[in-house]
Parts: sequence; structure tokens; C-alpha cells
Amino acid sequence: MGHISFVGKLDGVTLQAGAPAIAPGWTLDLMAKHSLDFWLTSEDLPDPQNRVTLDRDGNVRLSYRPNNEEGQRQLTNALKELLKRQRKCGAHGHDCHRGVFARQLFLGQRIPLAGVAHQNGTIRFGRDPKSSALDRNCRAHEVDNLYVVDGSFFPSSAAVNPALTIMANALRVGDHLKRR
Repeated sequence: MGHISFVGKLDGVTLQAGAPAIAPGWTLDLMAKHSLDFWLTSEDLPDPQNRVTLDRDGNVRLSYRPNNEEGQRQLTNALKELLKRQRKCGAHGHDCHRGVFARQLFLGQRIPLAGVAHQNGTIRFGRDPKSSALDRNCRAHEVDNLYVVDGSFFPSSAAVNPALTIMANALRVGDHLKRR
């Protein structure tokens, strides 16, 4: 239900976004210098209540409630368990203060909704116009010359970057249009 990626190095400025306002910059720089930084990606499952709509005045309204919290919790616990196994110091071969993981602090934060990527699932596709807006070729059921080939036809991205699948689908729909 997701994956764990090593993201290289954060810096104090990046850590400042999630730190208490009173945290001194030098502390954040020191933490960043001694940190190993991971990205945990879990899947938001399709939920018809999570949606983007317009109100009467044309303002965008976002309705979102996180789901799959259990999957995220299990992924976080898996990373914690993997880190606990790495306790030996490379220089001394035993637990000591110089070991990479001899002292660890796990600071896990969720990225706020404004920081998400790979949004999809806003326009369902399928065979039945009663339960989907697009047909299997991503053509609107009710508008003959309207095709949607972005990520919105996906019900979910399965916690991975959907860019290549979106491109492949656009090529597939393009072939359909050439034949048509």
C-alpha cells in the first residue's frame, strides 16, 4: 500500500516549515546535517466524498478527508523497525555513540494537502454513463468530441507516480482518435 524512498538531504530551511516557530535556525541546520531523510508514500483510496466542486459563486471548494490511515501507520512502523535493526557502529562493530543509528529520533510529519502531488480520480471512466463521466477511451459519454487524457480518469495512483501511465494512456487515446 505504498513505498519508502530515501530522499537525500534536507536542510535547516526545509525543516523550518514543520518546526516550532521558536526553533533556532542553527539547531535545524544541525539536525539536518545529522539526519537521514525518507519519503513515505501511501495511497489515498477512492472516496466519492473527496471531491473538488464549485459553489454558487464559482469559487472552488475542496472536500477532503484522509483515508487509508492504517496503511500509512503500517508503512511508518515498517520504517521504524528497519531503522531499529541498524544499530552497529561501522568503526567499532558494536553499539556506541559513533554508530550511524546509535541515537535516533523519528520525526514523522504528513505533508499538508497543499503539498500533495499526483492528484487523480476526479473524473471516473467506465462503461456505464450512470456511474462514470467518461467511456473506456476517455471520451465524455455525453459530448462526442470531448476527451480527457490527464490523471483524472484514474481511481487512484496506487501510491506511485502515475506520469508514465498517463502518457501511455494519452498515446492510446490518440491512436483511438486517429482510427476514428
